[in-house]
Amino acid sequence: MKSMSDTQYWIVVVDDDIANLLMAGNVMSKSGMRVTALKSGKALLEYIESNEVPDLCLLDIRMPDMSGFDTLKALRASRKGRELPVVFLTADESEKSETIGLSLGAMDFIKKPFVPEVLVLRTKHIIDLVRLQKNLEHEVKVKTEESQKFFIHVISVLASAIEAKDTNAKGHSERVAKYAKEIAKRYGYNDLKQTGIYLIGLLHDVGKIGASDNEHAVVGARLFASVNEMPSLALGTKYHHERYDGSGYPKGLAGEKIPEQARIIAVADSYDTMCSKGELSQSEIRAEIEKGKGSQFDPKFAEIMLEMIDEGAADRISQE
Repeated sequence: MKSMSDTQYWIVVVDDDIANLLMAGNVMSKSGMRVTALKSGKALLEYIESNEVPDLCLLDIRMPDMSGFDTLKALRASRKGRELPVVFLTADESEKSETIGLSLGAMDFIKKPFVPEVLVLRTKHIIDLVRLQKNLEHEVKVKTEESQKFFIHVISVLASAIEAKDTNAKGHSERVAKYAKEIAKRYGYNDLKQTGIYLIGLLHDVGKIGASDNEHAVVGARLFASVNEMPSLALGTKYHHERYDGSGYPKGLAGEKIPEQARIIAVADSYDTMCSKGELSQSEIRAEIEKGKGSQFDPKFAEIMLEMIDEGAADRISQE
């Protein structure tokens, strides 16, 4: 990642007018910048796909075949081009042009003919601003990941404390969390939602600290009722013993009325409970889950669990 202390700025200038390219290139080069000159929007798109992304693009609006606006639209739709900051070079001073350009994601407009000193200063200031923003985003990401790792570690310790009441349940919550996360991943959850279901799995039995087994779901939900930042935590904890046919507890909810997170945890929890008892083989456990599709379990999540068993993924997860 480029930092504020980097001495060289890399600019790509796109203009169909050779005179403008030479003028802008000379001005930037004399100020110590690296300059790449291109004559069309198409050339820019091809260049970006096969090279590193420059610090900034100075892009003319009025060009044949592909205007600056069309070029920016194409950039924002591409994987690498969306990262490229764009400033329009234009002789058009209409408010409409500025409105269109800014709405497409341009950072600024510089009028032609430009004053060399002003062009250099504004370009450097914009690049410095972009670099500062990226550095801040990187720092926030690092701190967020550190906080998340610490939080998950604390939750894991809490889960271990829950399982201390039952030596046969050692590692149960963590395994349930891993199975549930894999089910969620295969179902299409994004990374954030996968982390959420993982946390629910770790804490689904938290109510056992102070309640009997048949009450722990409600007690656990009460503990998390005030966690407004993650309401799914209370829902997943409270309803993971509901059954798809409505014969479960604590509310006797059925089908889609059971929160989705709880339906995922229910399959993962049952699978690990059967494994932990050591009374059934994998083929027998598979048969039990197959039998429970549509009655105990949501069929689609049960089917994903069956796929994990058949592929050996469930066994690998349990060994991690």
